[in-house]
Amino acid sequence: MFAIDHAATALLIKRRYPSVAMTPLLLSVQAMELAWVGLNYLGVEKTTTESSVRSVADIHLTYMPYSHSIATAVGAALLAWLVIEKAMGRQALGRAVGIGIVSHLILDLVTHAHDILLWPGSSYPQLGLGLYDHAPAIAFAIEMLYGVVCWWVYRGKRALLAVIVVGNLANLPLLSVEIAGPEQYLAGHPTLIVSVISFQIVATLLLVGVLSSIPATLRRSPSLRLEDIRRVRQGKVEIQMEVRENRFEED
Repeated sequence: MFAIDHAATALLIKRRYPSVAMTPLLLSVQAMELAWVGLNYLGVEKTTTESSVRSVADIHLTYMPYSHSIATAVGAALLAWLVIEKAMGRQALGRAVGIGIVSHLILDLVTHAHDILLWPGSSYPQLGLGLYDHAPAIAFAIEMLYGVVCWWVYRGKRALLAVIVVGNLANLPLLSVEIAGPEQYLAGHPTLIVSVISFQIVATLLLVGVLSSIPATLRRSPSLRLEDIRRVRQGKVEIQMEVRENRFEED
């Protein structure tokens, strides 16, 4: 899944854990990708391309057993949860960060080609539904819908929705050979691919972080509204009783 929709996942988690700051959530949902960027720059993991790049199907995540494997993602999520919740006593933060880390793996399994290992060194078949290769239009529809749903659940401002929609539309040239874009310049330049993706990660995390911090008109749940009404009524009752007591004392 592309960077904008991974970033949008933080909105879902924030809605579930409102007391947790947005920054650790944004970092957690892209932790695997940030590791991939670093390991590619170091030469530990490898990305290749076809002789010409017309779509994302021509870009191959050839070797990424450490940043993108089932075992490392789940292990990192569990480790983060144990350290943050059990050792540091931050229950909500620990759970939110753990969910954020593993969410990246789940979303990538939906769209990636068969390039996700069970664990580093595993000889079992690699995983991934391969929508980018075999059904890019469906992949685009799923990503766009997912991003919008994240925004809707979070109840963000329209500017945040615009970023999610535009961010998905910007990826169209990579998902369709019919739409020309700058992807042709990526052929044979894996380091450039890593740099472009790292820029997307940083840009989308910053945009979602900034725009999600600007509160929309408060649309709280009916249960919260009911609680507020009860508090107001209770306050009125207490004031009325206090007034009656004062009158009784004066009499």
